[in-house]
Parts: sequence; structure tokens; C-alpha cells
Amino acid sequence: MMNPVLHHVPFSRSFRVLWLLCEMGLEPEIVEYSITDGSLRHPDYLGKSLAGRVPALEIDGITMSESGAITEYLCETRPEHGLGRAVGDPERPAFLEWVHFAETQAHLLANLNLQWVFLRDPAMRSKTLLKLDTMRLELTLRTVEARLAGRDHILSSGFSGADTMLVYNLLAAAYFVRLDPFPAIRAYLVRVGARPGFVRARDLDGPQKFYDRDFYEVADA
Repeated sequence: MMNPVLHHVPFSRSFRVLWLLCEMGLEPEIVEYSITDGSLRHPDYLGKSLAGRVPALEIDGITMSESGAITEYLCETRPEHGLGRAVGDPERPAFLEWVHFAETQAHLLANLNLQWVFLRDPAMRSKTLLKLDTMRLELTLRTVEARLAGRDHILSSGFSGADTMLVYNLLAAAYFVRLDPFPAIRAYLVRVGARPGFVRARDLDGPQKFYDRDFYEVADA
């Protein structure tokens, strides 16, 4: 059987799929792209991704995009790893809710990345939008903090694809919202960061290339 092929940008949402594959022992062939060089808009890639974004995954003779959809597919087609929650499982609704919550949260990160990282002229930044999206991101972190109270993972029954979806967001959120007030999130990141699958995925991922500072203050906009 051929290894899966992951179309990937380091330290982006495609890390979610890279990590999930590593948790399943499916180390992919990685095809790396850049967000800024136009490669994601090439017709060959647009044939693999509905929106011309990462991730796209070639596996089982098909090509899929959208990290949430890929996560559900991998968990459902490989149930022996216990990373999904099947129809009828009491935690199925929570699993689906948190997988998709991760995308809602990621949209706020995308907005902040656009303003801070990808606008060529810093004068184009809107302090109003930066403050608003930072506040919204902080509110989602409070939701995660409350969820993790008394839990080691997002689901009470243990580690799952909901965690692989969410953790990338938390790592990226730390560039915009200080995590000091969120002890449960900080402890959670330590726990999942020690998983062999996570460690291997970070090794394969390589260094992030987006952020030119450790923290972005709205006052500096």
C-alpha cells in the first residue's frame, strides 16, 4: 500500500492531518507549499483542494481537502485506532461539535494572520478589527479552558481526533493571546506535546515560517 500524500504548509492547519496520520502510524509523503508564492493557486493544486488551501490528502485512491472532513474520514475508516467516536457512541455529538468548533476558532486565527502577517503594508491594519478578533479568540480560549477543567483531553473518554484538530489552534493562538490566565490549556499542551505521534509530527512539520516575533500586541499595530 502506498503511503498517503499530504499537501502541506508548515505550522498551518494541515498540521492537524499530519499529526493524526502520525498517531495512526501512517507517515505520509509530504509535498510542501508556500502561502505567498502562488503555488496554492496553481491549476494542478486547485484540482486537489476545493478552496486552494492546505491540507489536501491523497489516500485510499481519493483526494480530500478540508481538515475537519479529513479528520472524520480517517477516524471513520480506521476505527481500530480509537480516535473517532462512532454513530451511537454517547460522545459522538461532542466529538463532532469540537471538530467543527476548531474550524470556527481557526477562522479568527486566519483573520489575525491576515492582518499581522500577510498584509504587505502595515498601514492597512485595522486596530478595531485586530482588537475585535483578538477578543473573540480569547473568548474561545475561555470555552476550551472550561471544557478542560477536570479532563485530560477534550473528550472525557480520552484522546481523539478532536484533540488533533484543536491543538494547532492553541499553539497559534499563543502568538496573539497570552496563555498565562489559562492553566488548563497550558497543562493540556504539555500532555499532548509529549505524545510520540505529536513529537514525530512536529519533526516532520519543520519550523514555522509565518511569525517574525513571539507575540503580537494590538498596541503595536
